[in-house]
Amino acid sequence: MPIVEITLIEGRSDEAKIRLHAKVTDAIIEAIDAPRESVRIILREIPALHFGVGGVAKGAPKPG
Repeated sequence: MPIVEITLIEGRSDEAKIRLHAKVTDAIIEAIDAPRESVRIILREIPALHFGVGGVAKGAPKPG
């Protein structure tokens, strides 16, 4: 049973997350011939301040 964990910065719509579930499931089925009912997807949403790139938090206020 394939299990996929995806971490996202929070803020996407429910509709976008529903599309993500469907498209990732389809990709797994196509790639490894897994039965649809065996595919598990876990979405984890984190606040932007909990994600940094190059020492800068994604949600930090812009200086200026």
